[in-house]
Amino acid sequence: MKWLQQYPREVKVFLAASLINSAGGSLMWPLITMFIFKELGRSMTDAGLVILVQNIGGIAGQILGGALYHRVGVKRLIVGSLAFNAVGLIILPYGAAHWYVFMALMLVIGFTNAMSMPAIQAFIGFRFAEDRAGLFNVIYVANNIGVALGTALSGVLARISYDLSFIANGLSSLFFAVFFLIYLSRIEHEQGELQVSRRKTSTDGHRTLELLRDYRIYLFMGIGSLFLWLANSIWNNGVSPYTIELGMPEWRYSILWTLNGVLIFAAQPFVSWLRRLWAGTPQRQMLASAVFYLLAYICILMFHSYAAMAFAMVLATLGEMLVSPAIPAFISEHTGRTAPFYLGFVGGMGFAGRVIGPYTMGVLYDYGGLTPVAWLAVCIAVLSIAGFAVHSALNKQAGALEDQYARGGK
Repeated sequence: MKWLQQYPREVKVFLAASLINSAGGSLMWPLITMFIFKELGRSMTDAGLVILVQNIGGIAGQILGGALYHRVGVKRLIVGSLAFNAVGLIILPYGAAHWYVFMALMLVIGFTNAMSMPAIQAFIGFRFAEDRAGLFNVIYVANNIGVALGTALSGVLARISYDLSFIANGLSSLFFAVFFLIYLSRIEHEQGELQVSRRKTSTDGHRTLELLRDYRIYLFMGIGSLFLWLANSIWNNGVSPYTIELGMPEWRYSILWTLNGVLIFAAQPFVSWLRRLWAGTPQRQMLASAVFYLLAYICILMFHSYAAMAFAMVLATLGEMLVSPAIPAFISEHTGRTAPFYLGFVGGMGFAGRVIGPYTMGVLYDYGGLTPVAWLAVCIAVLSIAGFAVHSALNKQAGALEDQYARGGK
């Protein structure tokens, strides 16, 4: 852990809190499809519909969270959204008895969880501007150590009680809200970005249209992200029910996500080597990421076995490791004070893929099983590659900023 020593205590505390929150979050999300399919006795189409509703909330939350950053203030935005998210998660088990109440709660959970995301990313970019590129990657790794811990427990908790997983997730979100309340209150006076701003700056009227006109910065990156997350729905709406049909226990599926979390930590040397070899800029990392995802879906399409799913998870994880830090780093480096708006807008486009994917793949799975779902994922991954390729071509002249990112990400 020598790489952590270069960061101040403030960063280490932030990393610990993020790890705990991500561990709590990963207790629930790998199992939500199984909960609807197995415990509630609903079809995969219904499961896809619930995830669709949740991600519609996510789109609104991402866009609104980015737009309100300078108007509401980062403390109120992050703490408020995390606190409401915690309430929704804790009462979710009680709403599961009523289908439409359950869907409404999932909408609220998707909205409040997503609302905090661009605000947290923007805060990191403003607070740690000198080393934000490397720090985005470090925080991403810490979060996924939490994912590895959480998913390892999720299958075990599901055998005891799905409700317990939801409540534990809510408590971890509440912990994160309290952490940010204390943390931001202590440093609020240090930076202007933390002050509540009533000025109509980056997100009102003609200014919003002005930001949207600069399509080179966000549009094709957002399109690539949309297709990437659309295809990634194969895990919950193809692989998950397929393991149930094969008679596998829940822990066999959750172990795939544990593998994901472990690799995000253990495969850092390989990804660093890949960055040095070819993918030294955010644009190239996004493109390489989409290629890895495509290879993963081809593997699932060709070999319907648990071993193939595990290998596909390895490939998909390498793709995730490249794209997840690259998008916020690119936006933070290239958009300055307007970064929260673009983080929210691109994040919203990514959530649009999560809206379309689960329902579409749920219908396809009910119709024909895993094969048509895997074919769809492969085709969509090709479109993701095209989106990131156009983004890379339009942003070739980033020069010094890209070099700075490459050095920070190693």
